[in-house]
Amino acid sequence: MNRINAFNQRVAAKITTFVSTMWGAYFFAAIALISLPAAIRTGDVLVIIAWVTQTLLQLVLLSIIMVGQKTSSASVEQIIRETHEASVLELKELKEIAHDIRRVTRDIEGKK
Repeated sequence: MNRINAFNQRVAAKITTFVSTMWGAYFFAAIALISLPAAIRTGDVLVIIAWVTQTLLQLVLLSIIMVGQKTSSASVEQIIRETHEASVLELKELKEIAHDIRRVTRDIEGKK
């Protein structure tokens, strides 16, 4: 079962990687547009609306939303990284200040 699960995870990762790109969105838009003429030929407004909602939106927007999520996630990761680096620097400075305070306190106590 582990080999099957590993295979399934690799396939899922490859598909997700493709779907979450703008090239994936373009590909799905092209696929969706193949059925557009047939939907228009029916002349039925409900069929056209169904095509837009069920075909175009579901195929194309899924990829675009995934691209947006990936972009947003990368932005948040960058902010977290910068905040962490700033916090580490701040902690280092605070440790140096605390060390200086202890040294000054020892010096004052030693003069008494």
